[in-house]
Amino acid sequence: MANKRGIRALAAVLTAIMLWAQAAHALGAVAWGDRGADVTKIQQKLRQYGYLSAPADGIFGQATYDAVVWFQRKNGLKADGVVGSATAAALGIALGGSAASAPASYSQSEVYTLARLVYAEARGEPYVGKVAVAAVALNRVRSASFPNTISGVIYQAGAFDCVADGQINLAPDADSLRAARDAMNGWDPTGGCVYYYNPATATSAWIWSREVRLVIGQHRFAV
Repeated sequence: MANKRGIRALAAVLTAIMLWAQAAHALGAVAWGDRGADVTKIQQKLRQYGYLSAPADGIFGQATYDAVVWFQRKNGLKADGVVGSATAAALGIALGGSAASAPASYSQSEVYTLARLVYAEARGEPYVGKVAVAAVALNRVRSASFPNTISGVIYQAGAFDCVADGQINLAPDADSLRAARDAMNGWDPTGGCVYYYNPATATSAWIWSREVRLVIGQHRFAV
């Protein structure tokens, strides 16, 4: 009797997963039960980053689902096991296309410039914090209150301490480049913030007046 109850419970869980996966498919995401090139790309990235040990066979099953959930939890994403636009951006891939290099709307020089900001301002921060710093710069580009180019935002007088102390000129590492691309591909962990600061080192009294929306690592992100 206990075995029958266990089987029924397992069947109910699997049915729920399949229904949830079908809903995800309808939104253009990649989820449990999918097969093909997108799944292979996802698996390859998960293997590259150390989240998946199983082979990249192009089949989205239990091992891939578990790896996706683990990756999402570690990177501050909704841990639902579905690879939608935000998770794909965090992985550094474009669903339905080739792996991301420079996002279509940005030049390689812009990617590199943004990555230098990320490295100068956020090395030592968790990966999601690196993406968040890049996202703040891009949110400023889109705001009428700031310059409308990446270089203009970064080099605006007094905007970033790393410009004043010369750290902006340091060569970015691989994580900083990936974080810049991820932000350019649409991942914004801050939800639209245009300021951030480290309360342990901030010297501007004005920055403390801004509304803090979230904290990632040592940085507070604000509007």
